[in-house]
Amino acid sequence: MSFRRGTGSRCVSNATPEPPRPPSDRTTMQTLTEIKELLASRGLSPRHRLGQNFLHDHNQLRKIVEAGEVSAGDLVLEVGPGTGTLTEALVEAGAEVIASEIDEEMASIVESRLGDRVRLVLGDCLDRKRHLSPAILEALADRPFRLVANLPYQAATPLLMDLLIRRSNCLGQVALIQKEVADRLAAGSGGREYGPISVITAVLGSIRRVTVVPPGCFWPQPKVTSAVVSIVPDTGHAVENPEAFADFVGNLFRTRRKQIGTILGRDRVPEGFDPRKRPEEFPPEALLAMFQAMDSA
Repeated sequence: MSFRRGTGSRCVSNATPEPPRPPSDRTTMQTLTEIKELLASRGLSPRHRLGQNFLHDHNQLRKIVEAGEVSAGDLVLEVGPGTGTLTEALVEAGAEVIASEIDEEMASIVESRLGDRVRLVLGDCLDRKRHLSPAILEALADRPFRLVANLPYQAATPLLMDLLIRRSNCLGQVALIQKEVADRLAAGSGGREYGPISVITAVLGSIRRVTVVPPGCFWPQPKVTSAVVSIVPDTGHAVENPEAFADFVGNLFRTRRKQIGTILGRDRVPEGFDPRKRPEEFPPEALLAMFQAMDSA
């Protein structure tokens, strides 16, 4: 199998252990010991720069797979498979998995365990840190798919937003992300967490928090608490140009403490909207109405 191009604590032993055997056709979830042995057998350790924190709690892994509602034959995109713990569970559920991995050593581990039962795309999942990479888009080939992933923290927000705004063939997203980001995605107007991604998520889809995942469920333990969220796109939303709407909202919140009359210009604020209010004071549906009024003017 060849890779398609376009994610350390100490090793558990000074001696090099025997390479772990590939799993049988019916896999069981990797234990923490097995994850450490997989890395140690190759002289590897988690790379903080790539956000490598390996989820080893089987209960949390099951919740992710169940929330993904994966059926036999479903196309699933996974980003950052690491040693393949979640990948194996998705394959066992019958999914056709495309796994994007930036770390060639990790991709090699996944290949050694799953062979041609997973399609690996080697490289950064994001193009210019904003959009899904051309290599992943080529692998997806415009087919309907779901995202099910333990996302590298630095890629989470741009990836989730890109799928929601630009990828109409994405049927849904189940992602393990920082709890702080999950709070921002689900925030209502008026709060400190409320911002562009809150508005975009509320207007273009719906979000549900599946579970909170404490640091102890990972190796090595991150310094923050995580959460699993499920985002379902609203295929009947009223936004003709989601990208333009996202740009509009982003511009408003770039100076969120200013009044909208100052941001937009008082003569451009549509009738019925108080120009003295700040962006954070408007609920998502009001910002959508404002955008539509300005777009049709």
